[in-house]
Amino acid sequence: MAERIAVIGAAGFAGALAARLVHRHPRYELAAVTARGDDVGLPLDELYPHHRVPLVLEELDLERHGDVDAAIVAYPHGASAPVVAALRETGARVLDLSADFRLRDAATYADWYGEHGAPSLFATAVYGLPELYRADLAGAELVAGPGCYPTAAILALAPLAAAGLLADVVIDAKSGVSGAGRAATRGTHFVTVDENVTPYQVEGHRHAPEIEQELGVRVTFVPHLVPLDQGELVSCYVTPTSRLDQAVLDELYADAYAGEAFVELAARPPGVRDVRETNLCRIHARVDERTGKVLVFAAIDNLWKGTSSQAIQSLNLMLRRPEGEGIA
Repeated sequence: MAERIAVIGAAGFAGALAARLVHRHPRYELAAVTARGDDVGLPLDELYPHHRVPLVLEELDLERHGDVDAAIVAYPHGASAPVVAALRETGARVLDLSADFRLRDAATYADWYGEHGAPSLFATAVYGLPELYRADLAGAELVAGPGCYPTAAILALAPLAAAGLLADVVIDAKSGVSGAGRAATRGTHFVTVDENVTPYQVEGHRHAPEIEQELGVRVTFVPHLVPLDQGELVSCYVTPTSRLDQAVLDELYADAYAGEAFVELAARPPGVRDVRETNLCRIHARVDERTGKVLVFAAIDNLWKGTSSQAIQSLNLMLRRPEGEGIA
């Protein structure tokens, strides 16, 4: 019998793609898609024709929509936590795509996001990065989907972090405009984005503490907006704790990602077209012999591996299905 999945907040970019992937999944039934505001009552395939999901967006009703095996919640941070808590009360497993359950330190969360909307559940979620938390995700009841920038940055640097080789880290990150979400892009004018590259939130981006939590070191993180609809590249400049040669670095990454179906190690720096509309993270690591620094580049599709297809990867583990089912 197919597991029944609801997507809560399916009118946004991430929620709509998650609904598409669930709808096409060979073992899941897309039981419901919900929305807020003016989108309620619209067919999802009218709002996003390319996703081809023939369900009508409904207003959330926990008595009906909580009667599922699992729910993917695609609400903004702050709005998500109370809904997640209510869904957990129904017994449904929940995969949350907001930042509400990613951080484990309450003071850090308060500094960046304010008061938490479900304090009894704080720090109880498994971090939804399967390459690092696969065993914990199996059968998990609450999972926090990573941010798109942290997904790329953590996968790029995790082998160095595990080996204790990160002394100083600068992450130069670039993302297409869809990373800001549907609400933000409504106010983004084409002329301000086209033929332009702009750094933003240089005083401190909310994904920085998430990256630092998972890598265990302080990082300098600067995101940039680039004129793409989707796609993401992180360029990481690392001062290692000890000097490395290329052969050792290659072996470190090969050992870390041996057997990982969704991480590709590339002989040249990747571009975002290499991974568009896939669940892949493509990584290139190189020693700069002149400076001794390690340069690591990682490309993902911010809406896929950075959000929605990674959510299906984690959901498969939560429901003890083959990890790549529906996204391979």
